[in-house]
Amino acid sequence: MRAQVWRFTVTGAISALIDLGITLLLVNTIVGADSIARTAGFIAGTTAAYKLNRRWTFRSGRSTKRFVLVWVLYGLTFFVNIGLYTVTFRMLDPYIVSSNLARFPAFVVGQGVATVLNFLVQRLVIFKLR
Repeated sequence: MRAQVWRFTVTGAISALIDLGITLLLVNTIVGADSIARTAGFIAGTTAAYKLNRRWTFRSGRSTKRFVLVWVLYGLTFFVNIGLYTVTFRMLDPYIVSSNLARFPAFVVGQGVATVLNFLVQRLVIFKLR
């Protein structure tokens, strides 16, 4: 299990960089709306996370059932992630000099809770399926 936690953490860090990078790029250049930018970042980061976790963390073959279950889980944790991000950002933004600086801890809170939920459900349920 220790190796899985380590691989999941590395995968999560890579995926979070993709997610946050796309979120900040879009919110500051193209989209301007946090919710749209955050959703696009989440989708890109989550796609990378699924592929890396399936192949590297859980060393699992392709499975339509697992694929569907993981995306249902990601859909549910999307609302947890975005909800916590939004609440945290709105709380911090008036007190922090730059909105981008307020986005970082908001991202960490939302992503952190969603990551723990994702790992637990994937490890204990989804990748135990045969």
